[in-house]
Amino acid sequence: MKYIKYNWLLLAVLSFSLSSCFDLEEEVFDRVDSSIYYQNEKSVQGAVASIYDTGARSYMEYFWYLQEFSADQVAWRSWNGGLWGYDEAEKFVLSTHTWTPDSKIIRSTWETSWTTIGLCNTLIADLQTLNPASLKMTEEKMKSYIGEVRTLRAWAYYNIFEIWGGALPLNISAGTDVPPTADPDFDTSCKKIYDFIMEELDGCVNDLERNSVNRMNQAVNRMIKARLLLNSEIFIKENHYNECAILCQEILDNKYGTYSIVDDYRSIYSMDNINCPEVVMAFAFEVGQLECGWMRDMPFLPYNIWEYFGGTYTQSPWNCTCLVPSYDNSGNVNSFGGTDSPKCFLDAPYNDKLGAVYERYDDRDIRKQNYIYDETIGNYKGMFLKGAIKANYGKGEALKADADRDGQPIVYVDQVGTFMNKGRNLETVMSPRWGETTSGVRLVKYPIYPESVGIDFQNIDEVEFRLTEVVYMLAECKMRAGDSNGAKELVNNVRKRYFTASDWAVVKDIPGPGFTDFDMDWMLSQWGLEFLSEGRRRRTDLRRFDKFTQGQWWFFGRATEDGKVLPAQRDRKYEWYPLPSSALLVNPGLIQNPSYK
Repeated sequence: MKYIKYNWLLLAVLSFSLSSCFDLEEEVFDRVDSSIYYQNEKSVQGAVASIYDTGARSYMEYFWYLQEFSADQVAWRSWNGGLWGYDEAEKFVLSTHTWTPDSKIIRSTWETSWTTIGLCNTLIADLQTLNPASLKMTEEKMKSYIGEVRTLRAWAYYNIFEIWGGALPLNISAGTDVPPTADPDFDTSCKKIYDFIMEELDGCVNDLERNSVNRMNQAVNRMIKARLLLNSEIFIKENHYNECAILCQEILDNKYGTYSIVDDYRSIYSMDNINCPEVVMAFAFEVGQLECGWMRDMPFLPYNIWEYFGGTYTQSPWNCTCLVPSYDNSGNVNSFGGTDSPKCFLDAPYNDKLGAVYERYDDRDIRKQNYIYDETIGNYKGMFLKGAIKANYGKGEALKADADRDGQPIVYVDQVGTFMNKGRNLETVMSPRWGETTSGVRLVKYPIYPESVGIDFQNIDEVEFRLTEVVYMLAECKMRAGDSNGAKELVNNVRKRYFTASDWAVVKDIPGPGFTDFDMDWMLSQWGLEFLSEGRRRRTDLRRFDKFTQGQWWFFGRATEDGKVLPAQRDRKYEWYPLPSSALLVNPGLIQNPSYK
């Protein structure tokens, strides 16, 4: 499972020579002769591998917050009368699109953004000065390592480009100079950054290996480029869907490595997923080395969830995150929470094309069931937790809730509201500021194994690139070109694995809950169902379809905060995030996103 081992000494050495443009208190060290530390190929491997560790840590948590909580599928909700989990509205501003340059969550994300890029800059500069023969390496092998780091830097830059756009600097050297924003004009700056990432990718793709799952490889390189092309209208106001379609077809034709869509989706997320032919690249997670596996499921789960899973792990659940609800709060309140006759946001009078996550899944979809692990088959089923939650995968005693429902059985409802009128009286539609400890369906995207199986879920590698994304990119390009049947066929080649053969014969020609046609709204929904909580909903989905600030879901246009209605359509300035005020103080060369001036 793990082909990457992290060399902490070399990471420290690289960090010493890293110059940050954005931290007033960072000490800049004199550079140390790289030849002291690079004695052979193994030392180069260790230096490269250590940057993967930093990259995964830097982008997994805070970027997930900004991409998912601001969108229509996942919410950070407060409970216990709005007192628990509110955290001075740190994450609430994401759900309501009310952040500012002074928002703590924006600053925290910025501060985690630059280490990976700086380490890549330093290592590229080091490797370019080394004589491969002195390390008993070939020129081709050295070029491969440099190409790997260049692709890793391009991936890191793409991540921050999606967040801050043309407000960013181009920090691409190992020197101590503090770079300003790439260009005073936001759109021109976007083009410069876009061109840099594109040129980096094209300049090193042929130097990379193929099918190296725990490393940047040729297919990853091309997928990053495809993302740029697919989103070029957002980035540089140019349409490149045709080029994106051609590149996606090349990837699917195995020009850059051998991959295929699997029949059993669970192999994507399970232990040994590096052997899954659909996985193009995954970060090598392992307890004691890169420990981030808790981040995938823990935010959704209650504190006593180990009674359900039948195991004890070092990580503690958070109980803060849930899926965006499918129902309003109409009707009489049930004793366990929720109401007896709520209206679904898919139906009249709402008719939402966004949100309502759980009910967007067809009832025949094999994923739409409570997560259990079946030791008789050695595998799991389902990926949600809804309704009454009992120990031992539903076969034991009821798990008890905390806070506002302290001591009561946990019964998760697909609604969010103050059903006990704590903190605020119940209203038909309420924002994530007003939930209860049992509000919202919970997600178990990566399996958690019972202790008896002997598998620590934290050792499952984190999938960053998988072939389904290429299929869906090509499908969307076809849809935009007017070929809805071609788009449907591509998506259905993936969707069919979620149904039994008999159900699929019925389902394949049905767009699914909330839709009547295989159109652009359906395409956007399919992106969401396939990549639920994988950190991409805002970045390459809602914005590209012009739904991020202009689309309506859940509480927008229906709920109030501080006496004001949260608008159905938000200011377009929220399409991009602002630079944090603290960064502008540190680096006077940075120019704020013009929408926030």
